[in-house]
Amino acid sequence: MVVAASSSSSASSISSELGSLFAAFDADADGRISASELRECVRATLGAEAAVSAEEAEALVAEADADGDGLLDAAEFARLVARLQQDAGEEDRHRGLRLAFGMYSETENNSMEGQAGCITPASLRRMLARLGAHQDVDECRAMICRFDLDGDGVLSFDEFKIMMNAA
Repeated sequence: MVVAASSSSSASSISSELGSLFAAFDADADGRISASELRECVRATLGAEAAVSAEEAEALVAEADADGDGLLDAAEFARLVARLQQDAGEEDRHRGLRLAFGMYSETENNSMEGQAGCITPASLRRMLARLGAHQDVDECRAMICRFDLDGDGVLSFDEFKIMMNAA
């Protein structure tokens, strides 16, 4: 019962925040957000470096405009915000995976010609040792083999992403 009340309270807080945000974007208070209102509010809120072009604003509105009137009502705006937040989360995750991949991968002085920018059994062993998990090269080779889709004995970034998503 307490959890439900907490969830309901949290949902109404989010709804209230979206309502306030919608009202801030709806400069003419007509209950709809136009592409120009969206563009101006993004610029005013996030600054010139985050500004979107007129074409980008129109594309965002068109993408979220379910009824085709060229404007966003509150529900359409809420769906647009949710999608943009999801996209931002995916970008953050991709950056994090790139950073982790860089920590594990061979980038220089690699004895395997043409394998720079990949995770080799030796580079995996070194990183695991730094983390306190001591594996021999054969164990690392077996770990890599599970996700080595092209059979080259190393993990590319795409194979590393698959491995991390499986974890």
